[in-house]
Amino acid sequence: MRRREFLGLGALAVLAQDADRLRDPAAAGRFRLPVQPGDNDAVIQALERKLKCTCGCNLDVFTCRTTDFTCTYSPQLHAEVLELFEAGKTPDEIIAAFVAKYGEEALMAPAPVGFNLAGYLVPGLAILAAGTALALVLVMRRKEAASAAAPVGATEDTGVPAPTAEELERLRRALSEVAD
Repeated sequence: MRRREFLGLGALAVLAQDADRLRDPAAAGRFRLPVQPGDNDAVIQALERKLKCTCGCNLDVFTCRTTDFTCTYSPQLHAEVLELFEAGKTPDEIIAAFVAKYGEEALMAPAPVGFNLAGYLVPGLAILAAGTALALVLVMRRKEAASAAAPVGATEDTGVPAPTAEELERLRRALSEVAD
């Protein structure tokens, strides 16, 4: 048997094996209800982007219901949002109802009040403190390097007097004798 015939038979076997499964619509995922007018409403979408799905995916309700077709929680949460919206509730009232029912975990971003404010401020302050400490370390190192590379005649606070012209001349003669 040649290689092409072998591969052709293998492909036919795979297609024959999956043929029954491909004809079954349930194999493509769970059944979805037809699209309702509220499903594409911009106000509903903006509201659902502020609410977290409770399935554990850490996505907002809108993103979860439009991308994760295996999630059973986001369609229920969407139905709750639509029910409250059709009852005449404002977006703020709907969010308050979700917080009352599911707790503050229902929000994608907690309100910046009380201890939650620390979650907004501490990372920025930590970055600012680290940047300041790094700048101070660099300034100190630059000063140390500048003082170590100071010319011989420079005066420092070390208490050692600067060499005189005679001492420098004597040092040059001694070095020239060694180099010869």
